Amino acid sequence: MDSTPNAVSRLAAACRTLVGASWFNVASFSVIVANALVLGLETYHSAVDTAGPAFRVLEYIFLACFGLELLVRFGAHLTRPGGFFRDGWNLFDLAIILAPLVPGVRENITLLRLLRLARIVRAFRLFPSLRVILVGIRRSLPGLGSFLLVTLLVLYGYAMLGWMVFGKAYPEQYGTVGQAMLTLFLLLSLDGITDTLEAGREVTEWGIVYYLSYMIAASYLLTNLLVGVVLNALQEAHQVEREAAAPPPAPPAGVEERLARLRAALDDLEQEYTRSKEAERVPVDAGSLR
Repeated sequence: MDSTPNAVSRLAAACRTLVGASWFNVASFSVIVANALVLGLETYHSAVDTAGPAFRVLEYIFLACFGLELLVRFGAHLTRPGGFFRDGWNLFDLAIILAPLVPGVRENITLLRLLRLARIVRAFRLFPSLRVILVGIRRSLPGLGSFLLVTLLVLYGYAMLGWMVFGKAYPEQYGTVGQAMLTLFLLLSLDGITDTLEAGREVTEWGIVYYLSYMIAASYLLTNLLVGVVLNALQEAHQVEREAAAPPPAPPAGVEERLARLRAALDDLEQEYTRSKEAERVPVDAGSLR
């Protein structure tokens, strides 16, 4: 009766060992890279005309490899299948593997290519360093929202000033607030800033102050703020990865183990009590003998 649970446990342990092996991740990554290369080759008409059937065969091979990998990962959770579906990466893999089989998707060439392209994202789950970057990007999103709001306010303020100062002289760049914001956004890279300074100086001497203050506020301060947000998020992601990789703490002693300790302690107390009673009776017996 216990043979089936034991077999399931052994199979789950073997799958966990296989998933944890370094060569397994390398093999999975190699399949992802090969899939990406084939997807890129299909953009060349000459390659499709020459090796179109071979590309279709390779697509089935890649799909089989991804399906087999997913089965192995599911096998690692055989004792507790719910853990498989609590992992977001497993759900993502399941979606991109099963989606091409759904009617309406398998007939859409564009969706199929997007799903095949999405397989490249699976590389993030195979290596901790890539996962840290992805988690860092996700954790930086709230900070990036605040950063974008600050950037929008700075651009809008300088765009209004630019419209008032340079609107008549340069209507194509500063004719409206929207055009001015686009012009200033393109200046964030400081590309052509020298020509822009000269053009602003021809309109007014305050043009240099306008552009220099914009360079300091937008190009330097905002850029450093963005770097700080991303670095802080990456540091948090590193901490999360270290905590996930750390061995779990030892579980508390079970009920049976604690009961055994209590029984042993009670036995010791009973023996000590018996010895103390015997020690009290010894002098009485000696006195009666006299």
